[in-house]
Amino acid sequence: MASSVAEHPVSIEDDVPTIYAISVIAFIVGDVLHEGVGHALLAFLTGAKSGVLSTVAWSSAFDSRLVAAGGTLVNLAAGIVFWVALRALPEASAQLRFFLLLSSAFNLFDATGYFFFSGVTDFGDWAAVIAGVHPHWLWRAGLVVFGIAAYYGAVLVVGYAIVRYVGVPKNDVKRQRKLTVLPYISAIVVSGVAGLLNPVGIQLVWQSALPATAGANCGLLWMRHYIPKGTRPEQTGPIERNYTWVGMAVVFALLFIFVLGRGIKLHR
Repeated sequence: MASSVAEHPVSIEDDVPTIYAISVIAFIVGDVLHEGVGHALLAFLTGAKSGVLSTVAWSSAFDSRLVAAGGTLVNLAAGIVFWVALRALPEASAQLRFFLLLSSAFNLFDATGYFFFSGVTDFGDWAAVIAGVHPHWLWRAGLVVFGIAAYYGAVLVVGYAIVRYVGVPKNDVKRQRKLTVLPYISAIVVSGVAGLLNPVGIQLVWQSALPATAGANCGLLWMRHYIPKGTRPEQTGPIERNYTWVGMAVVFALLFIFVLGRGIKLHR
C-alpha cells in the first residue's frame, strides 16, 4: 500500500491566480535587476551621465564591456542569493517559497542562457563583451560551451529546489507542469506586452525581449526530466489564494508595462 501511494501521489491543488501573480512579480524583479542594476546603475557608477532605461534595454552614449556584462552578472548573483534564501527559509509560506524559487529560476536561466545566445548569434550583451577580441570564433565557441554547461547546472539546482523546498514530488507530473508552464507563459506575455512600448524600436521585441524570455526560460518546461534522483520534498502544502500577491502583481505589471515599458530618462 505504501508503495502504491508513493508511486501515485495525491496532487495538491494550487491557486492559479496566485501562481500567475507570483510569476509576474518574480519575472519583473529579474528584468529590473538585469536592466536597472546590471546595466543602468553600473553605467552611472562607471561614468555615464544620462541614458534611457526600459524593460528591454539600457541605452546610453556611454558604454563599456563591464556595463554590457553587468546585466548577466547581476542576474547570476541574484539567482544564487534567491536560491540560498529559499534553502534557508524552510518554514516560510508556500507563496514565498514559490516566489524565491521562480526568482532564482528566472535570474539563473537568463544569466546562463545569455552566454549561449550571444555565442550562437553574435548578438546581445556578451557579443558586445567579446567584440574585437581575437580569435573571435574561439571566444564565441567558448561562450556556447560555457553557456550549455552553466545552463544545465541551473536546470539541476532549480529542479532540485522545486522538489526539495517547494514540495512538488518528482512523480507529480500534473503539479510540476502547472508550477512551471504557467510561470513560463506569464513571463512571455508580460515581457512581450511591455516590450511593444519600448522607445528604442519594435525590432528589440523580436531580437531581444521575446528570444531572451522564451528561450532563456525554456528550462522550466523540461527541467523535471533532469531532477536529481532521490530528491524528496522537505516541505508540502498548496499555494493558496493570496490577494496580497495578486494585488502586488497588478501594481508591478502596470508600472512595468506603462512606465518602464515606455522608457525612463535618467540623469546623474
